[in-house]
Amino acid sequence: MPFDGFPPLISSQLQYLFNHSPHTIQIEQAWSGTRYFPGSLDRFTLLIPYCLDYIKWDIIYNAEFPLAAPDVIFGPGDDGFHPFLSVGREEGDSRLVKNSLTDWNNKDPTRLLALVMELRDKYRSYQERRVGEVDDDRLKFEISTIVSREVICVVTLLSLLVFVLMVIGFLHATETSITLLQGIEMHMSSGVEKPGEVKFAVPLMDMNINKMVLACPWSHPQKIYLQVIYPVGRKYASATSVPRLKLMCTPELKTLFSIDEVKLPTWLDGMCMAEYLPQLEELLQRQVIEAVTSIDVRRKFIEALSPVLGRPLEADPVFCRKASFLVYSGPFTFLVHFYLSTHFPKQRPSLMFQSIQHFNSLGMPVKSPLITECPWSPRWEPSQMAERISDFLVDESQNFKRFCNESQPQH
Repeated sequence: MPFDGFPPLISSQLQYLFNHSPHTIQIEQAWSGTRYFPGSLDRFTLLIPYCLDYIKWDIIYNAEFPLAAPDVIFGPGDDGFHPFLSVGREEGDSRLVKNSLTDWNNKDPTRLLALVMELRDKYRSYQERRVGEVDDDRLKFEISTIVSREVICVVTLLSLLVFVLMVIGFLHATETSITLLQGIEMHMSSGVEKPGEVKFAVPLMDMNINKMVLACPWSHPQKIYLQVIYPVGRKYASATSVPRLKLMCTPELKTLFSIDEVKLPTWLDGMCMAEYLPQLEELLQRQVIEAVTSIDVRRKFIEALSPVLGRPLEADPVFCRKASFLVYSGPFTFLVHFYLSTHFPKQRPSLMFQSIQHFNSLGMPVKSPLITECPWSPRWEPSQMAERISDFLVDESQNFKRFCNESQPQH
């Protein structure tokens, strides 16, 4: 990613941030804050993933003092977030704690990443503390059940000890949430015009999806999350009301698995998250395994096309979602592009023809509309699928040839 316009010291820190951050951080906007170097970008807004959304922080460098540490401006709803201020037990007793800014070295390209990660960790603790202070019995109960679930999943001596202390009454559930909710993020939002709500981002399934895909191209672990949103501060709301639920995943995973088409299990009356999550995870595990298995089914179909259409000119070697073949019908030569969905073979392939002899007025190859109807049965063997597709192409090639001739610009 180019960082044109940034001074070299800032550019190197941004380069390291984007190349090494475990989160997909983006720059929303950048601008100059100096009169003496108006073309030099020394401040920018970062979009930092958190709780299945983004938090926006302004990073303010000073091009006139390039060795100085940057300032950070947090979002308008986080006035109480003071990450580097330690508040003592006595009123008014507060002090700054050592942090990524105390021994800042602007020549070290790793420092911005260290600062952003430290602030994000402290922001997470800040949000967990805010949620733990909410006076809502339903929310407190949900947090206690999630804590119990995390203890069972993580099973470390420390977490078991804390859990035992919590059960016998030495610790309250909300006091242990920061320690035990290792994978879960939460966010408290409130406002004058908007009713308060607490949002949870719950990672699902202890499954390494990357290792399940042969020659996996993903650089980051692929994850599926359940977003759970509870309204708070509504005394009239039922304690057993169903929260808002939404499945989300890392963007690359959609190449393998269609998360938007998963039908969530029913949230029964009186159910809590700790009861709901196991059945959801069981459903997702089955569907992910089916999605991985379907890669091989698509690969066998593409291989079955080779005896009738020849070797593909181009094919997706990992997920087997696309393949292109060069086809001849007498002197007429064209490409056939196959598009296979994640639901293949239940869903038939889509085809598109592309002439290599005809071009439109813009000089682009003439292409057919996407063809979604062709002879198909998911019960056929791959060889029969390929033969029926080949017969279909014989008839359709004539229609496409006429379409190409009619599309030629008139002189």
